[in-house]
Amino acid sequence: MNGSFEVVVVGLGIMGSATAYHLGRRGVRVLGLDWLRPPHWVGSSHGRSRIIREAYYEHPVYVPLVRRAYELWAELEAESGRRLFLQTGGLNLGPPTGELVSGSLLSARTHGLAHEILSAEEVRTRFPALRPDPEMVGVWEPRAGVLFPEAAVDTLLGLARRHGARLRFGERVIDWQVDGSGVRVRSDAAEYRAGRLVIAAGPWAPKLLPNLPLQVERQVMFWFGPRANPEQFLPGRLPVFIVEYAPGAHFYGIPDLGEGVKSARHHGGEVVDPDSVDREVKEPEVEAVRELLRRYLPDADGPLQLAAVCLYTNTPDRHFLIDFHPAYPQVLILSPCSGHGFKFGPVIGEVAADLVTAGRSPHDVGFFGLSRLGRVPG
Repeated sequence: MNGSFEVVVVGLGIMGSATAYHLGRRGVRVLGLDWLRPPHWVGSSHGRSRIIREAYYEHPVYVPLVRRAYELWAELEAESGRRLFLQTGGLNLGPPTGELVSGSLLSARTHGLAHEILSAEEVRTRFPALRPDPEMVGVWEPRAGVLFPEAAVDTLLGLARRHGARLRFGERVIDWQVDGSGVRVRSDAAEYRAGRLVIAAGPWAPKLLPNLPLQVERQVMFWFGPRANPEQFLPGRLPVFIVEYAPGAHFYGIPDLGEGVKSARHHGGEVVDPDSVDREVKEPEVEAVRELLRRYLPDADGPLQLAAVCLYTNTPDRHFLIDFHPAYPQVLILSPCSGHGFKFGPVIGEVAADLVTAGRSPHDVGFFGLSRLGRVPG
């Protein structure tokens, strides 16, 4: 046996690094393991920029969590002295009765969030880069903005180590098993015992939890240099945005932060194995996003500056999964993302620390339990 800990965290992307940070702050003897050296561009916690937003179209239950996440991002900036967030405002564009606009308004009204409803003409006037369809409306929220994922993960890992967490990189977890009231975790380099195990392995979670209904989806992100009016795509002129361009079909964009306008479709990729995923971006994939830019941001349709593959780990309903293993209460499962989890990282880490140390959290995460997915074999 190479070591004993109170908690072992498997996976040190945004969720695992935040969990290690919060446990370290509480004086818990915690070990974090990752088969690579985060931050990296192989999993889900990368891409130079990520959106954070409050008027959460997916469900109002997310709003209290994202509000707490805003507080924790600010605390991390203060503790580290690093800039992790840029406020740009945010705009959700779509048909008035579509899921994006109606869901955003439900969350905004349920929680009293500051917001405005803009007609298509008002959107074009206020944000000249955007060209919404005439029947579309926009839900504007002033607090939305951009997070910097590589800096965030690096900061969380550095602070976790400062608070006493042990971190081991380049060590792939092979398997785990229950050992009395605790667990044993075996990697390709060592074996560890712990009272609790947190599995936050992102796209590799299905390999460690094969009975769970999780699927890994290949997504591609793009950065385009504007072909005209580049000043219209800078922060302050262009907000972060999401467009529902067909029923239930979305694409998003982030202002030009120096490498072009970031844009991608949200979902719709192929199901893949994270260890054999094709990381070469094909021309039809580029063209599919260019078509959306030509329709909604025509001046953004300039030279392709960068493209990268990202992996979503999806539940069947695309809501988060935060719960103890159905057969082993020593094991906490964190698979929050389904493509929209990064912004919640610090608060999910706080929830995880609550759950493995006290068995419950003041944050209401019952909505994200396994029971909603039906019976899951142990």
